[in-house]
Amino acid sequence: MGWLERVKKGNTSSGVAAIGNTFLAAIKGVAAFFSGSGSMFATTMHSLADAVNQGFVFFGSVLAETPPSERFPTGFGRVINIFCMIAVVVVTIMAYETFKEGWHLFWNPSSSGNIWLNIGVLVTSLVVDGYVLIKAMKEITKETDQNHDGFLLTRAFKSAQKSAPATRLVFYEDLVATSGAVFALFGVLLAQVFGILRADGIFTMLIGILMSFVAFRVGYDNMVGLIGVSAPDEIRKKITDMLLEDEKVVDIDEIRVVQEGRSYHVEGTIELEKGLSLATADDIKARLSDKLLRSSEVDDVVLGIIEDDDKQEKKQQ
Repeated sequence: MGWLERVKKGNTSSGVAAIGNTFLAAIKGVAAFFSGSGSMFATTMHSLADAVNQGFVFFGSVLAETPPSERFPTGFGRVINIFCMIAVVVVTIMAYETFKEGWHLFWNPSSSGNIWLNIGVLVTSLVVDGYVLIKAMKEITKETDQNHDGFLLTRAFKSAQKSAPATRLVFYEDLVATSGAVFALFGVLLAQVFGILRADGIFTMLIGILMSFVAFRVGYDNMVGLIGVSAPDEIRKKITDMLLEDEKVVDIDEIRVVQEGRSYHVEGTIELEKGLSLATADDIKARLSDKLLRSSEVDDVVLGIIEDDDKQEKKQQ
């Protein structure tokens, strides 16, 4: 697979989010400089962190598409987890700086100007972040093969853990980014229209806390992914059922399905009918391996074969 093909297979949501947040960080930074608004500074930091993170994540998702090699036989799926962990470090630093600025503004409130500039920038942020958030939610639905019934946000929350690490990170970050833009808008209005200057510091700290939540949530998910985590029950059942559909398969002695980035690595031993020749049994194993590999979520299969031991295990499920 060439480099261009891997770029095309990279995580679309993170690529779009990186471009969008670079634009937002620039216009928010200008607004924060001219207005002196703490809330605007906080949301600028958030957009800057998101732009850096999602750029890292997109690059990681491209590298993760590198096919397995002799040295790395299980592929590069977990590379994306490493890049997501780098993103977590960036978010954590930005969250600390944001909270510190909010704390300073709370105890040392000051007035700010250019209210219409701030409002215009924040409304633009809501539109851009909202678009990226909707795209990420649709990507989650697509990756997890969920039906399209019900509210999009509810479906995304339920299925986020089953989606690719990069898509999950974009979803959480832009959910907080969209919320942060709303909080910043409240902070600007309360401080500049109603004269409640401490509101600027309060909402700035609140945005910092939300960023910390994203860092913790994404950090935990990717730490688990780096260690190696079992596939969700429905994926395991789907793979098991695919094996048991074959008329020559009597039972499954053991099976292990490990998540590797956005795909799965399958290892198992299947029990075949008694009396089959070695050549026939080997053909069945090859046929089943090929069947699993044709599934979009399976990236690697290692199957062993034994004769039926007359003990029913998986067939009864």
